Amino acid sequence: MTDQVAEHYFGGSGLANAIAARLRAAGKDVGTLTTADLVSVDEFHIRGRKATLELASQMRLGTDSRVLDIGSGLGGPARTLAETLGCHVTGIDLTQAFSEAAEAMSGWVGLSDRTTFRQGDALDLPFDPDSFDAAMTIHVAMNIAAKDRLYTNAKRVVKPGGIFAVYDVLQGEGGEVCFPVPWAREPSISHLATPDEMEALLTGAGFRILHVADSTEESHAWFADMSERMVQSGPPPVSFSVFLGDDIQVMGRNQVRNLGERRIRTVSFICEA
Repeated sequence: MTDQVAEHYFGGSGLANAIAARLRAAGKDVGTLTTADLVSVDEFHIRGRKATLELASQMRLGTDSRVLDIGSGLGGPARTLAETLGCHVTGIDLTQAFSEAAEAMSGWVGLSDRTTFRQGDALDLPFDPDSFDAAMTIHVAMNIAAKDRLYTNAKRVVKPGGIFAVYDVLQGEGGEVCFPVPWAREPSISHLATPDEMEALLTGAGFRILHVADSTEESHAWFADMSERMVQSGPPPVSFSVFLGDDIQVMGRNQVRNLGERRIRTVSFICEA
């Protein structure tokens, strides 16, 4: 199953070069990029940087904090935390191409000293117990059936009293998901939990849930706006199509429907270890 998930997100070993080429074609100098130049591609989750900052504001982080980003993708959330809060973030992702591109992109914007990325499995985290002051996972568990192992692993590596922030797409009450969607082209690699199941999984792993926020309405408006912009003017010069391909537009339309019909919900959980 992990091979199927990695294949879904595979952007090729030259993913960083492909992103750089699209940026140059849009008139950007890769030698003088800022994180704002990467905003259309590096935060691969609903509501992007805004959602990341919402989590970060509740994670009790300072400049000395060490944070783990489980399922770090192209590294956008890690760079957001490193840039805005000054902490150090280690990202781990199943897809080697993502980890390599994340390292390169951090170098482009001068954040290599505060971010580190490596390939690895969220169900078998290669870190000692109590290695991190906090951890987060953003739009990752949708591809993981064994969520109990995911959250137990997270609990093991976060120091007692540390924060574990989760922001994910959950199963809604409106029926089955319409595919394809950004995390799965078909149901075999899609494993959505309901909000009640998530609370049981997180408390079962030993976390204390401090806060739950449902952002489904805001997510629907965000996706509808993005889809309308793409219809009117096409996708930005560099977007998720660089690793998802040309069906990104149908994925976007399905997300508008899935959110509007409450087939999916977006919910965040702030937990204490």
